[in-house]
Amino acid sequence: MNKFLEFGRKALFYVRVLSGYEERRIRTFRLQMENRIKQAEAKKAAIRKIPEQVILSEVRRMVEEMQNLNKKLEETEAAIEDYFKPLDKEAEILMKAQLEGEEKTMRQMMTAMQQQALLEKTEAEQNAKVHNVDTNNTSTQESESSGPPNQAQMR
Repeated sequence: MNKFLEFGRKALFYVRVLSGYEERRIRTFRLQMENRIKQAEAKKAAIRKIPEQVILSEVRRMVEEMQNLNKKLEETEAAIEDYFKPLDKEAEILMKAQLEGEEKTMRQMMTAMQQQALLEKTEAEQNAKVHNVDTNNTSTQESESSGPPNQAQMR
């Protein structure tokens, strides 16, 4: 009976092969396998892209955070500048006042030095005149004393 079953199986197989059923079955199986392979490769490529996508999304998120932080920093800097504007104006006014005071004291020192120089010059001129007078007196006295000595002694 086993031989009969075996013969029946072989005959049925020949019938299927001759009818083209087995060929169609093999082609569909091959197409199913190709489709499974394509799907597996697509999943594999998607899995490979996941880390890249995760990294790119993380980088985008970090860039957005940095842009937000930069914007907040600029706003804070603007607020600080607005806050310190009155202080800067007051400091500028104080600096101008201090510079004007220093210029005023320098002018006063210059005038005082000029006056001192004029006083020294007039003193020097007076000393020169006194010295000239003294030298003239001494020269006249010398000339008188060097003149006729008899007359001076006679008197």
